[in-house]
Amino acid sequence: MQYSLSILPALLSGAKMTLAIFSLTVIGAIPLGLLLSLGLLSKFKPLHYLLNLYVWLMRGTPLLLQLIFVFYGLPVIGIVFNRFDAALIAFILNYAAYFAEIFRGGFQAVDDGQIEAASVLGLTYPQTILKIIVPQTVKIVLPSVGNEVINLIKDSSLVYVIGIGDLLRAGNVASARDVNLVPLLLVGVIYLALTAICTWLLGRLEQYYRYYR
Repeated sequence: MQYSLSILPALLSGAKMTLAIFSLTVIGAIPLGLLLSLGLLSKFKPLHYLLNLYVWLMRGTPLLLQLIFVFYGLPVIGIVFNRFDAALIAFILNYAAYFAEIFRGGFQAVDDGQIEAASVLGLTYPQTILKIIVPQTVKIVLPSVGNEVINLIKDSSLVYVIGIGDLLRAGNVASARDVNLVPLLLVGVIYLALTAICTWLLGRLEQYYRYYR
C-alpha cells in the first residue's frame, strides 16, 4: 500500500496529460466531424471527393503512423509543432474522420420529409439543421460516438511514441525503475475508472435525448 501511494502522484500527473489529450480531442474532433459530415453529403462533387479522400486516408492508416508523421515528418518540409500540439493535431484529424462517417450515417437516417415539413413551417435551412435534424441525428449516433470516445481514452496512450509523459508512460517508467508490476496494475485501474466515468456520462446523455422519437 505504501509503495502504491508513493507512485500515485506520478501516475496522476500522467493521467492529467491523458485527460488533456482526451478532452481537447473530443472538443475539436466532434464539431469538425459534424462539419465534415455535411460536406460528405454535399452535392458539390469536388468537395465530396476531397472529403472522401481525407476520410479514407485517416481511417486507412494507423493513428500511430499519423502521430509520427505529424511530429517527425512535417518538420522535413518546415512545419514544426511541439509534442503536445503535434499529438493534438493528429488525434483531432484522425477522430474527426471517424465522427464524420458516424454523423453522415446519422443524417441519412433522418427522414427527408422532415426538411420539407420544416420549410413549410417557415424555418430556414440552418434552423432546420440545428433545431430539427441535428438533435435527432445526435440521438441516433450517440452509441457509436460513445464507442469512439471510449476508444479515445485508450488510444491516448499512443502519445508515448513522441515522448509525451502520459499515464501509461508514467506507469512504464515506474515499473521499469522498480522492477514491479504494481504501477501497471494501477494504470489499468485508472483507465477503467476513466472509462466508467465516460460510460456513465454517455448514458446520462442518451437519457436526455430520449424525448426525440
